[in-house]
Amino acid sequence: MAEKKAFVLRVNPDMLKELEAWAQQDFRSLNGQIEYLLSEALKKQRKLKPKGGEPIEEKND
Repeated sequence: MAEKKAFVLRVNPDMLKELEAWAQQDFRSLNGQIEYLLSEALKKQRKLKPKGGEPIEEKND
């Protein structure tokens, strides 16, 4: 696995409390939960972008 890079993330206290509770529900650390959410967002973003570059609009019916 590649080395991980540490950085500071500033989050408002209410959001932090919600993220901590969510992480606990999913049996993850707060760091693990944030990594998971970012990973899922990146997967979704990649699916929306064609090879040409411009994103395809997502349809929410």
